[in-house]
Amino acid sequence: MTEPGLSIALLGAECTGKTALAHGLADTLRHHGWPVGCVDEWLRSWCQTQGRTPQAAEQRAIAETQQQRIEASRRAWPVTVCDTTPLMTAVYSVHYFGDTGLLPWALRLQAEHTLTLLLSPDLPWEADGLQRDGEAVRAAVDHQLRGHLRAHGLRWVDIAGHGDDRLQAAWSAVKLVLPTASATTPTTQFTAPEPGG
Repeated sequence: MTEPGLSIALLGAECTGKTALAHGLADTLRHHGWPVGCVDEWLRSWCQTQGRTPQAAEQRAIAETQQQRIEASRRAWPVTVCDTTPLMTAVYSVHYFGDTGLLPWALRLQAEHTLTLLLSPDLPWEADGLQRDGEAVRAAVDHQLRGHLRAHGLRWVDIAGHGDDRLQAAWSAVKLVLPTASATTPTTQFTAPEPGG
């Protein structure tokens, strides 16, 4: 059985630049010769399709779909960049619904990633449709996320700064976990197939 590829997990509260950084990091990896998959945030697609944010009972399916997409990419690519993981859904489940049921599972999965990058809430807050509720929520979720990671002994690298500084900080962290010899196969962005059902 083929070992899964490396995975770089981006975590952060709303409006911390996860999506832009994930794509920028994937492009940088490709530029350096690494075949890479980039798994986008499933929640964003879900909200756009449904025209609303999820209810409590829908959180688990969203988290499970995100994980399925991550696993599919890790089987297909030497390196996967993850624009969020099930842990963010679990943290939001606690914040909005007082539901801690997803946390043990999500924290266990988080420990399997090669590297976790935690994006600082130091960017200007901007409204973005259904998924953003304000700077107070961003700060509260960031605090809660850091607390869960710390309580479970999970390591992360803080990523702060604006524009290219943010990308350079992330790339510096990623280089430390890459094998010394990079692959040179040309690649295109991977989009994991949507799970059936």
